[in-house]
Order: sequence, then C-alpha cells, then structure tokens
Amino acid sequence: MGKILLTGGAGYIGSHTYVELKAAGHEVVIIDNFSNARKDVIDRLAQITDSPVLVHEGDVLDKAFLATVFASHDFDAVIHFAAKKAVGESVEKPLEYFETNCTGFSTLLMAMKEAGVFRVVFSSTATVYGEPLSLPYTEDHRIAPVSPYAQSKVTCETLLKHLKEADDRWTYGVLRYFNPAGAHDSALIGEDPNDIPNNLMPYIAKVATGELPQLTVFGDDYNTPDGTGVRDYIHVVDLAQGHVQSVDKLIYDNSTHILNLGTGTGYSVFDMLRAYEKACQKPLAYTVGPRRAGDIDCFYADPASAREILGFEARRGLDDMCRTSWNWVSRLRNV
Repeated sequence: MGKILLTGGAGYIGSHTYVELKAAGHEVVIIDNFSNARKDVIDRLAQITDSPVLVHEGDVLDKAFLATVFASHDFDAVIHFAAKKAVGESVEKPLEYFETNCTGFSTLLMAMKEAGVFRVVFSSTATVYGEPLSLPYTEDHRIAPVSPYAQSKVTCETLLKHLKEADDRWTYGVLRYFNPAGAHDSALIGEDPNDIPNNLMPYIAKVATGELPQLTVFGDDYNTPDGTGVRDYIHVVDLAQGHVQSVDKLIYDNSTHILNLGTGTGYSVFDMLRAYEKACQKPLAYTVGPRRAGDIDCFYADPASAREILGFEARRGLDDMCRTSWNWVSRLRNV
C-alpha cells in the first residue's frame, strides 16, 4: 500500500475518497485550506475510520507550505481535488478560477517534482466535452469547454500531457466525472454547500429539509422522455472508489490513463425529484421555470474504458444516492 497526499481532502469528494483510501489500506495525509469545507469534517473522518487523521492546513498556492509538507512525508502519489468548481461562479470570476485551479495545480506539480513524486490523480470534469456531438460521451469526444471552470480543467489536463512528454517519470490519471451525489452510509459526511446549491440533489435536499421553499425545474420541454434534462449522476462513494483504483493503477502498473467516471445511465430532473420524495417520504414542492441558457437535453457517460482499465463499476443507483443524501441532511439539520 502507498502513502497518498490528498489535496482538498476535507471537501465533499475528497472526504469520501479519504475513507475509501483508508479502507484499501493506504496511508493518507490531507491538505486543505478549509475555504469550502468545515473543519469538523476531520473529526468525523476519524470517527468513520477509527483512526486519527493527519491534516496540514494550507493552500496549494503556497510554495513554502507545500515544500514543508513534502519534506515531512515520503509520498508515493498525490490525488488532487483542491480547486474551485462552480460553473456559474467561474463566469463571474474567471481570474480567481485560473489562479486557484491552474496556478495552484502547477505550484503543486512543481513541489512534487522537487520532492521526487511523479504520480498524480487529477480531478477533472465531464464539462470539458461541451456540447455533445454524440452520446454517450467517450474519452475521445471533442474537447470544447464552454465555461472558465471547464477551460481551467482542460488547461491542467494539457499541462499533464506536456509534462509527461518532457519527462517520462510522470504518470497520471485524469478522471472526468459527471454528477456526484449522495453521501456516506454512516451519515457522518456528505455534501453541505454553504449557499444556494448549484447542483440538483443538494438543492432538492434543502427543499426536503425546509431550508428552501421549492425546486425550480428549468424547462420541461426538452427532447427527453419526461421533458426535463437528463444527466448522469454517480454515487460519491463509487466515485471515491474510482480514485482509489486510479491511484493503485499508477503505483502498481505505472500506467497513465484518462477516463470517464459515470454510470452510463441518465436520470431526469423528475426522476431525481420522485426518488428523493421516496427517500424522505413526503411530497416536495416544485415549479417549472424557463430553460437556462446553455443547458442541453442529455449528458451521460460511456464508462466502458474505466471498467476495462481500472475494473471500475458504479454499483449504487439513484435510490441509494437519495437515501444516503436524506440520511445525511436530515441528521445534519436534525429534521
């Protein structure tokens, strides 16, 4: 087993990946600046794993901080989550997104190089594909980002490609994932956005807890079975396990890969709403509003390559996502 540095390890996907890495026998060290994560996540991770959590508070933009962390540990690989991730916000704040996502990543890679660590799993996004030329999305689909957020991920992917071309010691896993949802079975960690959620499930969850009055469905006239947009949602624990499989591939096979992590199954807005009503056992209010600019009919993955290369398989369905989400938010809000 390896010793893994987990950047952004207190965040939503990062915290679940920490649990799965520990379950697989890895040693894990977290760095996080807690700009988008609660500090008590660390206590809850210790509770789930029944072991102390080693965490360094700091920023991936801080060269001196990174140098100190790498000097203190002998890492086998890095899994990089520390980034800004809201598409809409990136349109308003492109400079901040490129600073954190691109400069932060290049600063991390420089620290890795100086420490002699050349394996990295990079958290990317399916939004790099842009408008679908065909569905499902395969990894060789045209890259056509339509937001600063997506463009920042493309920039980081491109940097990794050039790095490996310049120095073959580098191996990397780029994981382009679709819509993570759900929470850990313990109900001790899950998605907890501070403001109005950008994503569908946490928005529905806030309607279910009474924090928001109703869900607005943006358009019901799409070319889909029920008229609402269809997306590929993946349970966050399945996603976390994909990261473990990716870093294992780097450590044991030294094998670079760029892969989709999704289910290959599309769920509509109404599918999600009905499944969440089943989970929380009550009807949830909604209204239909106009379409949002840029929204498309369908968006889902072809996960065949991840299955072939990593043995990855998403085992948890929509009911699991909604059940674990409701268990998490109802416990958190004491509903």
